[in-house]
Amino acid sequence: MSLLDEYDTAAQAFKDIPIIDLTNATSNDAALRRALAEDIRKASIEVGFFYIKNHGIPDETIDSVVSNLQEFFALSLESKMKIDCKTTPNFKGYSPLLSGNNDPNNAGDLQEGFEFGWEELQSKEDSVHSEDGAMAGANVWPSELPSFRIAALRYYHAAVQLGKLLFPLFAQALNLPEDFFEDKTRNSAALMKLLHYPPQTGEIDPRVIGIGAHTE
Repeated sequence: MSLLDEYDTAAQAFKDIPIIDLTNATSNDAALRRALAEDIRKASIEVGFFYIKNHGIPDETIDSVVSNLQEFFALSLESKMKIDCKTTPNFKGYSPLLSGNNDPNNAGDLQEGFEFGWEELQSKEDSVHSEDGAMAGANVWPSELPSFRIAALRYYHAAVQLGKLLFPLFAQALNLPEDFFEDKTRNSAALMKLLHYPPQTGEIDPRVIGIGAHTE
């Protein structure tokens, strides 16, 4: 059965988002890795989304970036706008509430975010990937929170390693060699955007949602 045939016959409704256990992602047993890839293929076709567990990112790394993000988003708008992404040539930095609108039928995306790219943890000097194209260039960081940079970059690098763990599985799920994506992602412009969705209280405009649909 071809991939298109699988899409055509996939169930249109689902009750739960699958949870994929990555324990066997680095197993020496090729059959276990292949079985894991099949789970990813099935979830991607029948649901389109899946959770992962045993992903390898330490809880303390996640807790640290979350606590630092709470401090960052609690800063005054004036402080955050010092690193407004629209003032940087590579779109990195802070984006305020309603600054984006993925769906033109909506009034704006009710979220604020902070976007950054690859950077060495140890030093800001010479820490730019020249292959990143339009996204190349130094990150900008809030001067008010010196711990924010390290917490964000530790999480970033952990997530990049997780991505490298997933690509061989994606390749197998597409019936391709495990290393198919290796040379294609070696110098990819991996950007990370950390988001804050504030609660809506009082009278709610139905045209203002967290984020509009990316596609229909």
